[in-house]
Amino acid sequence: MYAIIRAGGKQQKVHEGDVLDVERIRGEGEVEFTPLLVVSDDGSVVSDKSELEKLAVTVEIVGDAAGPKVDIFKYKNKTGYRRRQGHRQKYTRIQVKKIQGPKKKRASRAKAAATEEE
Repeated sequence: MYAIIRAGGKQQKVHEGDVLDVERIRGEGEVEFTPLLVVSDDGSVVSDKSELEKLAVTVEIVGDAAGPKVDIFKYKNKTGYRRRQGHRQKYTRIQVKKIQGPKKKRASRAKAAATEEE
């Protein structure tokens, strides 16, 4: 089973047990995300907004991380103009603990009801 979640304005595909970096999240312990899409092991897809509001993806905040250093350098020839700047994006490392899937309907009761009607 996997889910698509939105974290920091970006969408991520997550499985249970995944460790990934997302945009900075303030907080500690466990955090819940509302999924945008859930695909179960049997291939059924849940994308209805009213059903997705009942589901949750539980993640644990593992720690902080920083992305690669980005160097910004501006230069104009023959004028003595040079500007140097750097940036390093901050991330939060999370681990996916649980993806709450949709409730399975009992097929045996539905089949039994259908056979009784016939």
